[in-house]
Amino acid sequence: MGAETEMSDVEFAIVIENLVKKYDDLIAVNDVSFKIKMGEIFAFLGPNGAGKTTTVEILEGIRKKTSGKAYVLGKDIDKRKEMDSLRKIIGTLPQEFSTHDNLTVTENLKFWSRMYPKNLPIEQLIALVKLEDKAKTRCKNLSGGLKRRLGIAISLVNDPVLVFLDEPTTGLDPRARRETWEVIEDLKKQGKTVFLTTHYMEEAHVLADTVAIIHKGKIMDIGTPTQLIDRHGGENKIVVRCNDQETRDKIHDLLFTYGPLENEDGDIVISAKKGILSKVVDLLDENKVNYTDIVTQRPTLEDVFLSLTGEVLVVDEKISENA
Repeated sequence: MGAETEMSDVEFAIVIENLVKKYDDLIAVNDVSFKIKMGEIFAFLGPNGAGKTTTVEILEGIRKKTSGKAYVLGKDIDKRKEMDSLRKIIGTLPQEFSTHDNLTVTENLKFWSRMYPKNLPIEQLIALVKLEDKAKTRCKNLSGGLKRRLGIAISLVNDPVLVFLDEPTTGLDPRARRETWEVIEDLKKQGKTVFLTTHYMEEAHVLADTVAIIHKGKIMDIGTPTQLIDRHGGENKIVVRCNDQETRDKIHDLLFTYGPLENEDGDIVISAKKGILSKVVDLLDENKVNYTDIVTQRPTLEDVFLSLTGEVLVVDEKISENA
């Protein structure tokens, strides 16, 4: 039996009320409140320095809050005895996680398992993160993506109810990132609650049941990805793709009444108001415009972030070697 049985009467994995963390004049977490349901994947979405890791470390008992209330799995984090018992039933993958590189995957998991009175079988952990073929491989020979998957396995050694994954795919290439997403989705299927911090829009959209957008220490809005997009994403768009400037100029002239714009790829973008798509296609065909493609695009969390903050969430990082 897992630790889930002990938590059967807890409705919310996390409840935060008016949480504040100050460092002298800097307010790192500014009056944050939210609840996370048991069994869901919750994404804390925002740029580096937004207050994501600080919030997580407060919940894990690593940092002291300045004010407010926080309950994790029904336990008050201000009470030392409750925090001591809580550490036995939560799992953590810190942003700066590192393996013991001279040990194998199996040896790393055995090392961490000894720190808990109760733990999952090593073979089960390896299977959960799909590392069966790397069980005897030394960690120094693993790619960045495989090391992060091992990190997730280590966070599960005590069969936790709640798992904190702080930027678990930072620095990974797209393929390694998606493979890690599959592992995180499997955690939910196992009945785990996942608190995920990320600055990747697509990651939050694909994985999360609930997304909280945080910016400069404040929660801007919370909801499902669809709810956030409906509230703040704006209209759907029509994108006309073309390969040369002459065609772009012609499309601009034909669609000027619709207010055409160019995106960073040189495509023509207009608002997809009702009934417009068929008119645009007919107009371009009648004038024999040699465009490449026409697609409609729904707003994304990137549009939501821009609407809420007035800023673009910029991801500026190096991809890990052999990610």
